[in-house]
Amino acid sequence: MSNNTSVRRHTITALVDNEPGVLSRVVGLISGRGYNIESLNVGPTQDPTISRMTMQVPGDDRVLEQVTKQLNKQVDVISVTDLTREPFLNRECILVKISATRKSRSEIIELADVFGGKIVSVQNESMVIQMVGEQQHVADFMELVKPFKILDVSRSGVIAMRKE
Repeated sequence: MSNNTSVRRHTITALVDNEPGVLSRVVGLISGRGYNIESLNVGPTQDPTISRMTMQVPGDDRVLEQVTKQLNKQVDVISVTDLTREPFLNRECILVKISATRKSRSEIIELADVFGGKIVSVQNESMVIQMVGEQQHVADFMELVKPFKILDVSRSGVIAMRKE
């Protein structure tokens, strides 16, 4: 029996009661044990009394086990699923403001187009691009636009769903 101690980003979803204070209790439980949440997204499901929380928590398998055990003990938590080792879909939405001169605009527009981004604002010295895609796709785009100078970025956090 092998013991996997490699650090990775675990993607965890939790169905929780859609009530005041639940988010605070879940985040407090995780952070109170010294674990970081790299990404967090919460929204209602098809049932307005239930919300889905999608979290990305870095750590080894022991961290994941602790987080899921503690979450499952919470009264407001209906179910917890670790998507890390199974096929799942993920999406992230970003708005990124990039420094853009007249000379660099066409190259930025071309990059945005290749990655499925949409130009949502053009100013004298900058452009804002909106993109929705798989987390790695968004990260690849962000890496390629770094040389143009990223002025600001707003990210939604990852949402995820198991493929079935």
